Amino acid sequence: MVSWSLRSLALGLALSTHSVCVLGARVQTPSITLPREAAQRRQDLKNIFLTSWNAYKEIAFPHDDLTPISESFTDGRNGWGASAVDALSTLFIIGEEEIFEEMVDFASQIDFTISHTTDTVSIFETTIRYLGGMISAYELSGKKYPALIKQAEILGTKMSEAWINGNKIPFGELDFNTSTPVIQTSNIAEAGTLTLEWSRLAEYTGNDTFRALAEGSVRQIASLTTPIPGFPAQGIDPSTGESVGAYVTWGGGSDSYLEYLIKYARITNTNDNLFADTWHTAVDSSIHTLLRTSTVGNHTYLADLDDSGTIRHIGSHLACFMAGNWILGGKLLNNNTIVNIGLALNEGCWNTYASTATGIGPEAFGYISSDGDFTGSGDPSAGNLAFYDRNGFYILPGDSDYFMRPEVLESNFYAFRATGNPKYFDRAVSAMDSFATFLKTPTVAFAPIDDVDSTDSDFIDDMESFWFAEVLKYLYLTFDDPNRISLDNFVFNTEAHPFIAPPEKAVYGSGHLRAASEFEPFKAVSGPIPQVSFSPKLPNKIPN
Repeated sequence: MVSWSLRSLALGLALSTHSVCVLGARVQTPSITLPREAAQRRQDLKNIFLTSWNAYKEIAFPHDDLTPISESFTDGRNGWGASAVDALSTLFIIGEEEIFEEMVDFASQIDFTISHTTDTVSIFETTIRYLGGMISAYELSGKKYPALIKQAEILGTKMSEAWINGNKIPFGELDFNTSTPVIQTSNIAEAGTLTLEWSRLAEYTGNDTFRALAEGSVRQIASLTTPIPGFPAQGIDPSTGESVGAYVTWGGGSDSYLEYLIKYARITNTNDNLFADTWHTAVDSSIHTLLRTSTVGNHTYLADLDDSGTIRHIGSHLACFMAGNWILGGKLLNNNTIVNIGLALNEGCWNTYASTATGIGPEAFGYISSDGDFTGSGDPSAGNLAFYDRNGFYILPGDSDYFMRPEVLESNFYAFRATGNPKYFDRAVSAMDSFATFLKTPTVAFAPIDDVDSTDSDFIDDMESFWFAEVLKYLYLTFDDPNRISLDNFVFNTEAHPFIAPPEKAVYGSGHLRAASEFEPFKAVSGPIPQVSFSPKLPNKIPN
């Protein structure tokens, strides 16, 4: 059975880790005790998963996503069956062996040489969902299905055409049917979130070009002059390899570049300190430049820094991954200051859930700190200020939706595994109950909602694949035996697909920040930057 195979895999990894490195940079606390209700909570979560899955399978498969209100489908990820492939690792973890094997067979027969729609192919999204999903499923199942690696190789080879003319940075979009990249500026998240998947693909295929391309892109980004030490501007031009603009954020467009710096150091155990030290430097710069506390509630947030060098007092659901990333990275660096700030950031993010009528957090929010309230979106209204006075944040206009994102629950999972504090388990239960109440549609499955502060919100007609891959997985693992998918034995890609990690080193990085002499003085270069919104893909809102 799948569950038995996973237990055997986890036991083997744990024995291997302890025999090689007893005093390494451990992430999980050994003192986690699951509440007696954990088994029931796992079953509750599994019921939500299967309700969602059965509707997708009946109505939308083999298309990408279910539209639960109209009971139809979308093909926003090139028609390759995104939900089916993205769900593979979760299906394995929750023990749905029969469905898992059926979807492995499906994934093994997808024609990845062409797009099944007229859309271009996102190198970033295709990497994290399709490549990540297949490689993780291959590893979790004990490398039983080599066809998954063959398919990943076909897909990776095709995507490698996004690097042209000797460029170190790939173009973000590729026309698969003509093998032509779309010549436009990109961002560091798109260009710098490939290393986990492509290095693992290189390992399994024996073709090191995959690793070299992905790693070369990150090395180029890490070499750039930066608005603050170690933290590149969000925009980048693949044609020149240089930054565009000067916007600094832990949110969309920059987020997973920073996430992968420390994760790549961990999954490769490289002796090249560039990755861990660059991450450490970016975190240190963020502490000195971006860290803010609200004047109400003393909540901890990370601000943005805009092109003019002005602090923007905004946060987002997407950016809330950073709490878990700081907890992970702080543990790997043996730096408790970073861990503790990560835990504080997690509290601020959770407060956005705890303070709304639905118990679910919004897409983006503003706040006030001792240096002001500037968000770039105009002055807060009287209603905003009243909400802020009660809760220590307010929902930004137009960003009241919940698009079934994982980041707050992802960080909550890391906090639970690092501390064992049962409050994080209780928060996961609260979120799951809120989803069951407010995301359940009158038709089938579950859907995003337009207003998290309304108990009678309109729905948004799209159930994206990351509902299966991320949200439901992080919740399930919070309720599960921490030794099955341990943070000391696995590294998660940014789509929550776990990859097997080698035994940990004693510490990651040199323990020093990158020297200022490594960077030339930063000069912002103007140019067109792709629109990076908090909700990059919001379909029609459907009345409840």
